[in-house]
Amino acid sequence: MLCIYNTSIEPYINMATEEHLFKNFQDDIFMLWRNNNAIVVGKHQNTLAEINLEHVRQNDIKVVRRLSGGGAVFHDLGNLNFTFIVNGEDSNLVDFRKYTQPILDVLQSLGVNAIFEGRNDLTIEGKKFSGNAVHVIRNRVLQHGTLLFTSQISDLTEALKVNPLKFQDKAVKSVRSRVTNISEHLPQPIALDEFTQLIMKHIQSIYSDAKMYEFNAEDNEAIKKLADEKYSTWDWNFGYQAKYNFEKLERTSAGNIEVHLNVENGFIKECKIYGDYFNTAETSDIETALIGVKHEYNVISNLLNQFDLDAYFRGIAKGELDNCFF
Repeated sequence: MLCIYNTSIEPYINMATEEHLFKNFQDDIFMLWRNNNAIVVGKHQNTLAEINLEHVRQNDIKVVRRLSGGGAVFHDLGNLNFTFIVNGEDSNLVDFRKYTQPILDVLQSLGVNAIFEGRNDLTIEGKKFSGNAVHVIRNRVLQHGTLLFTSQISDLTEALKVNPLKFQDKAVKSVRSRVTNISEHLPQPIALDEFTQLIMKHIQSIYSDAKMYEFNAEDNEAIKKLADEKYSTWDWNFGYQAKYNFEKLERTSAGNIEVHLNVENGFIKECKIYGDYFNTAETSDIETALIGVKHEYNVISNLLNQFDLDAYFRGIAKGELDNCFF
C-alpha cells in the first residue's frame, strides 16, 4: 500500500489528485490531505441547490464536484480528509465499516468514544464528525471521508444553508446532521498535525506492505492538467447533469420580481419573469436573451448589464436583478 501525505490545500488540485491515483495507479493507496475553504459536492448533485451562493461569493469559497456520490460537505484547514483506493472483488468493494475502522481505532486509543453509525457516518455522542463516500470502477474502489477536527462549524453551517423552495429537481439532496469537532472530545488536547501522524502510523502498522510515496514531476504535471481541464471548470462543478426548475420571488426597489427558469446541463432553456414592477420596455426582451445562457452569476450579470434595466424594472438598484436569478 502506498501511503501519501498530500501537502496541497488547493481543492481543484486535490480532487484531481484523487482521480489521478484512482485511474493511473494499480497500487492500493492511503492518503491524508486537507483543503482550504471549499464546498465539495457529490457527483450526482445540483450544485446551486446545495450551496449558499451569496455566502460563497462573498467569502471566496471554492466549489468543486468530486468523483463519488453522496452529499455536499464543507472543507477548511481544520478538517482532515482521508482516502483509501483499493483493489478487490465486486462483492466486497464497498465497505464503509472496514475503511473507517482504522480512524475509530486511533480515536479510541485517544480516549474518544467514537462509533460508526447509520450507513456511512462516524459520530461522537450522536453528533457527526465524519461523512464518507465511495466511487467504484470495475474492481477498484475509492472511499474517502472527512474528519472534523477544529473546523469552523459556523462557516460550515452558513456555506451549506440554502432555500429548498428555489429548486425542483431529481438530483441527490444532502441530509443535514448535527456536527461536532473531534478536538472538543479529546481528554488531552493534541494538534491536528499530531493526529494526522497517529493515523498514518496506525495505517502503516496494520498494512504490512505500507510504504511512503511522494509525487514526482510526472504526477504533478498530470494532476495540474486534470485540475485545469476538469476540476476548475464550470462545466464540471456546476453544469454536470444539472437539470432543474428554479423559482425565486425577490423583493426589490422596483417591486416584487419572480423568476422562473428551466435549466438543463446548466444552461437556461426557458425563462419567465413576473412581478408588480413598472416598465416601459417588454421584459420578454430579457427573457429571450437569457435562453441558452449559463445559469452562472457572472455570465448573467454581464448580460443584464447590456440592458437599460430602469426601462424594464423602474427604480431597480444595480445588482438587485442579478440576485433574482440565484
